[in-house]
Amino acid sequence: MRKKMMFALVPLTALSLNACATLFTGTKDTINFNSNPAGATVLIDGIEVGKTPITVPVKRSLSGKTVILRMAGYQDRTFELSQEFNVVSVLNLASIVGWGIDAATGSIMKYDRKDYQMDLERRTSMAQQLGVQHVVLMDELARDAEGNSIIPQVFGGSIAIVDTQTQQIIVAK
Repeated sequence: MRKKMMFALVPLTALSLNACATLFTGTKDTINFNSNPAGATVLIDGIEVGKTPITVPVKRSLSGKTVILRMAGYQDRTFELSQEFNVVSVLNLASIVGWGIDAATGSIMKYDRKDYQMDLERRTSMAQQLGVQHVVLMDELARDAEGNSIIPQVFGGSIAIVDTQTQQIIVAK
């Protein structure tokens, strides 16, 4: 009787250890996103999840997750969520089924960083980047009777003319 009980317990024990990381640590991590200034839109893999400051449950996966913080007047801040191996997966031992379940749910990995504080940089205008006072698109210039572009006269400053078709910039100071 005791031997039969042992033979029944061994397979049951092996089956209970299947998908250990999924069972013991779940399939999501809770991650905090903050930005300076606050109010940036948070996109995870292109899907909007809210505005900073925000705490979001993020589903684990074997592939990385890309986060974008976006705010008008500021440059987008793009980064990957940092992952590490979930050591609880080792409890699967030699169970291929357990490893497979943990891989399918993403629980083999976990997000090792739970808090992201990002400073957003102000977006500079094209005029500031080029060191001029005015920027005009070539397509917006007035034309004379022969179809030639008329460059506007700028008093006390410089101008940059941008040709959007050829990507060329002409600066007149």
